[in-house]
Amino acid sequence: MKENTAAFWEEIKKKWPGKFWDQERFIFENIRPGDRIFVGTGCGEPQYLVRSLLEFAKNQPKAFIDAELINIVTLGVAPYTDEKFKDNFRLNSFFIGESVRKAVNRAEADYTPIFLSALPGLIRSGRIPLDVALIQTTPPDLDGNMNLGVSVDIVRAVVEKAGIVIVQPNSFMPAVDGDGWICMDDVDYIIARDEPLLEYIEDVPGEVALKIGGYVSRIVEDGSTIQVGYGSIPNAIVSGLSLKRHLGVHTELFGDGIARLMEAGAVDNSQKSLHPGKSIATFCMGKKKTFDFLRGNRSVEFRSIDYTNNPLIIAKNRKMTAINSALEVDLTGQATSESLGHRFYSGIGGQADFMRGAALAHDGKTILALPSTAQSAEPDGSAGASSRGPVVSRIVPFLREGAAVTLTRGDIHYVVTEYGIAYLHGKSIRERAMDLISIAHPGFRHWLIEEAKRLHLIYPDQAFIPGIKGEYPEDLEVRKTTRAGLPLLIRPIKISDEPMLKEFFYSLSNESMYQRFISARRDIPHEVLQKFVAVDYFTKMVLVAVLEDDERQSICGIGQYGMNSDMYTADVALVVRDDCQKKGVAGELLSYLTYLAKRQGLLGFTAEVLVGNDPVFRLFKKMGFDVSKRNEQGVFEMKAMFR
Repeated sequence: MKENTAAFWEEIKKKWPGKFWDQERFIFENIRPGDRIFVGTGCGEPQYLVRSLLEFAKNQPKAFIDAELINIVTLGVAPYTDEKFKDNFRLNSFFIGESVRKAVNRAEADYTPIFLSALPGLIRSGRIPLDVALIQTTPPDLDGNMNLGVSVDIVRAVVEKAGIVIVQPNSFMPAVDGDGWICMDDVDYIIARDEPLLEYIEDVPGEVALKIGGYVSRIVEDGSTIQVGYGSIPNAIVSGLSLKRHLGVHTELFGDGIARLMEAGAVDNSQKSLHPGKSIATFCMGKKKTFDFLRGNRSVEFRSIDYTNNPLIIAKNRKMTAINSALEVDLTGQATSESLGHRFYSGIGGQADFMRGAALAHDGKTILALPSTAQSAEPDGSAGASSRGPVVSRIVPFLREGAAVTLTRGDIHYVVTEYGIAYLHGKSIRERAMDLISIAHPGFRHWLIEEAKRLHLIYPDQAFIPGIKGEYPEDLEVRKTTRAGLPLLIRPIKISDEPMLKEFFYSLSNESMYQRFISARRDIPHEVLQKFVAVDYFTKMVLVAVLEDDERQSICGIGQYGMNSDMYTADVALVVRDDCQKKGVAGELLSYLTYLAKRQGLLGFTAEVLVGNDPVFRLFKKMGFDVSKRNEQGVFEMKAMFR
């Protein structure tokens, strides 16, 4: 590249002679005691400048003291938090990464909680004064233009306001369209040095992460504009979206997964309502392959973080879908991504901005995706196998004392774990608690039920089947289309289905209720409903036929059987909502119940059927049962044996 030739740099030095010094120490001698020094973000961290600054401090420890190092997040080893530099530097970070977590929790470094979207404004206003900035750019062209590359975020505002701007041009840095262009006149000193950028290596998604990704892909619609956080869970989520079509991107972080979706054609930004044809982000954390993908890619723009993370800007994207993770979520629907009790872990970041913006957007969705469990760590936040504690539930009765509420109860639409999807939006505390318990790890569900009772979040007599007998058999979910063309999700009933079941029963006509219960009852209280939803799946099966309309689901039919004392037959019952009768719903339910009963080793069904209810007998005969019946005072005792 011409930028790397000696002749090129000589030409640049002739045009801007005051920007270049032969030795870095002459530049660092401008730093004064108490100065605030900004260091570029993540993969954009100017490693050579940081090493040179530390070497200068090591060799001349009295040159400056009590300097404050400020950054969003570092991927480096953060040696400036070492004991030997305690008189020279104190770190103040807006987001706690792994390399500084221990120092923050030992009060050896500072954390400033803030919405990242607010930072440029605070810097420009002088509320966060900056004396020195260490940043990294592309090499300049002959007109002196440089690009901030993978880290625009708050750096643009830093360049405008910092007293001294020291730049490390690096040919490994890709130029990215958008707000990242600066010029020689914007900076004070140039120290050119080529070196590979820091890489953010995400964990390879495991089985749990892939299952979560599969659930999230059910929620994300074609044509959505997505925002995704970083880590193994979002990485798995992104890989699960590869078969989607016409996705758009408006995000804070541009990661490896987004680049792969663009390469696969799942992201084309063609249906975006804001910046169509462009993926919008503010910084990149990924591997070299992604940096190469960004180089000169006109379909990507990096904008300042006060633009990308502005909830009012985010909300302009139709079908905006924000996908983030959390450390814990409680049964009322509030979540923390920042701390575990009193222990600081990460930061506010951009999560709250994007979840609020997506909630405000037309047809917007907010998704919180997290594993159901975590392995607890020691209180100082240290990592490593030796510091790992017992497995704990990430779904908890209430957030721990001292935990920050990153996401309020109003901002979360969906919570997803490897055990399913809980839709919280517009639901009561009791409904939320039951929905979240149903997707918690089975080993913690009984504890959550008992705690929810104690805290008066759910019914005090809430029934629950502990152990494997009460675990929801997700593998039995099937999709069917009836002979009348009605699309159904047929699945076992869940403990969280009680509100939907109540709505179903009260929608039935008097005649349908009479046929089902062989009585004139109209009331279906909680005591009756929970007998349907708290199921011992070893001896009983209750199937619901569900109609889906976007976020709303409704039950159009119920089929159930419970094993008789003879242990080779089961008592069966069916009921279909009046507006769905004669459309094949009962046939689909009975067919699937029969399959499950045969698989369990049963030989047939029994049922009590009112005299005159001829459609029931016709249905069983049509489906090939050997049917016999006996009239007992206006009620037929039917026996339907499998052939």
